[in-house]
Amino acid sequence: MDKSLHIISFDIPYPANYGGVIDVYYKLIALKNAGVKIYLHCFEYGRQHSSELESLCEKVFYYKRNTGLLSHLSLLPYTVKSRQSKQLEDNLLSNNYPILFEVLHTCYLLNDSRFANRKKIYRHSNIEHQYYHELAKAETNLLKKLFLKVEAFKLKRFEKIVINANLILAVNEKDAAYFLQKYTPVKTIYLPSFHQNNTVTIKQGKSDYCLYNGNLSVAENYEAILWLIRNVLSKITFKVIVAGLNPPKFLVTEIKKHKNIELIANPSQQKMDELITNAQINVLYTKQPTGLKLKLLNVLYGGRFVVCNANMVSGTDLIGNDTLFIANIAEEFITQINTNFGKEFDTKLIEKRSQQLATFNNDKNIELLVKAVF
Repeated sequence: MDKSLHIISFDIPYPANYGGVIDVYYKLIALKNAGVKIYLHCFEYGRQHSSELESLCEKVFYYKRNTGLLSHLSLLPYTVKSRQSKQLEDNLLSNNYPILFEVLHTCYLLNDSRFANRKKIYRHSNIEHQYYHELAKAETNLLKKLFLKVEAFKLKRFEKIVINANLILAVNEKDAAYFLQKYTPVKTIYLPSFHQNNTVTIKQGKSDYCLYNGNLSVAENYEAILWLIRNVLSKITFKVIVAGLNPPKFLVTEIKKHKNIELIANPSQQKMDELITNAQINVLYTKQPTGLKLKLLNVLYGGRFVVCNANMVSGTDLIGNDTLFIANIAEEFITQINTNFGKEFDTKLIEKRSQQLATFNNDKNIELLVKAVF
């Protein structure tokens, strides 16, 4: 049976260097390996066209986002309105292949009558209106805060469009339950995010620093690291590295106040992987319990001890053990860091971590996806 699939991506998914595109890119690799012919449609706004993507797909199409003022002056969410394209519509209508819509931002055509008889799959990443609401709470710039609040309102109204999908792929169990309850007629399955890790690559032994990593230009992440710095990381005596993309000036200033904390801005993927692998403890924190935090998967596959709060693992089957410690208040973070800083990460702990990550196996999950779509 010929297996061909349209995928509409909200961004160009290479390089795979931030949360959303990581799932898209590694899903492409898994689909290619499973014999699926992929027709990839990308909205571009700042990232370069990619020969790497062309090697994975039958064809790659690129569309400019409509990022002008008119896209803001609409009842549709800006993230959706700016991704409307007549050229995309024509390309999708050129055959009858199933269509995978990557996150709510690409879903404008879900209720278009021309696609009524097509198989349409919605790939969920976050409960978007909840996500934007939390971003608005974290944002300090008043204009950005207003935009995020308005966008959250529009996304909540727009979300009902997913009732027109034939299948919803939810990245965590909690959000899968949300869709099953709210859009009962639509089949929903739990399908964790695809990621770069095929096997656990943890190094035995121990080291001399803690690490926090994330896209530091995103309000969710700079709010998280500010909380950690002020309440946890400045209260310990160990060396701490904060690494990530595009840190804002106020974060750079905050980090400079603390002698034990070092900032590494915009590290290469290779450098980031090295930092994760060589850290004694990877420390993570979020106020948002939605979606699946791909940086958590990266540190679980590649890093030694992990200390994070319950929101980081919300909706997954991950539970605390003697490699992964759940801490919800500052004192618990400090205690777990102090307790585990001098410990060796041995082969028994590596095996325990491997068993814990069985749910996130890319090969197993691509079989589930292909079976559900075809």
